[in-house]
Amino acid sequence: MTDPEATDPAQARNLFRDGLITPTAGWAPGWTQANLIALPRADAYDFLLFAQRNPKSCPVLDVLDAGAVTGPLLGADSDIRTDAPLYRVYRGGEIVDETSDATPWWRVDLVSFLIGCSFTFEAALIEAGVPVRHIEQHRTVPMFRTSRRCRPAGNISGPLVVSMRPVPAGLVATAVRVTSRYPAVHGSPVHIGDPGALGIADVGSPDFGDPVDILPGEVPVFWACGVTPQAAVMESRPELAIGHAPGHMVITDARDSDYLVP
Repeated sequence: MTDPEATDPAQARNLFRDGLITPTAGWAPGWTQANLIALPRADAYDFLLFAQRNPKSCPVLDVLDAGAVTGPLLGADSDIRTDAPLYRVYRGGEIVDETSDATPWWRVDLVSFLIGCSFTFEAALIEAGVPVRHIEQHRTVPMFRTSRRCRPAGNISGPLVVSMRPVPAGLVATAVRVTSRYPAVHGSPVHIGDPGALGIADVGSPDFGDPVDILPGEVPVFWACGVTPQAAVMESRPELAIGHAPGHMVITDARDSDYLVP
């Protein structure tokens, strides 16, 4: 649930650094949220190429130097290891820790990638009259592995992950129009309607996040998701990776409007 005090990125990051764990949808309205994946330098080129080949699911907003814990999109006093509410740590593709402080796992050879997040266009959807159910229900957006494969790069491969938002049928065109103006943060949907066409057997049982209610007359709409890199980590099994827990994003000092195409 949105904290009324968390109206800007620094306030939100301070709360998370102090141990508050919460999904970040709806937090710090107007400020861009980002997915995080940090990988050893030895894997960083392959991942950068993977992102370049799969820009819909992995739109890179910034790449930090090896060992760096802040960068231009973050405040000078920020720390990528503590300023998301919750992290997942992977060893050989397996989750070995879920923690609010990734510092004990940090290494000087880790290269951090900030990947665009669809939370960035949710305020615009709401302003256009499109409901955003996971915000209404104070849940983490539902996310699904699909049967669609990303284009591999070197040692990195994996499936496309999508987020789902139910949209009233009469507002689907509006949702497409609004989100297509944010190509740097996933842009327009990758699929509308039948979940089975993406290999999703049960739209009520997400692989990440929480189920949300789909009301009569609503259509499931699917956007490419920045959890795709973590699905690739689970498949490709690098020695170490650190990512945000799905739905628990890094809130940056960039404005949502910075990524809006007129």
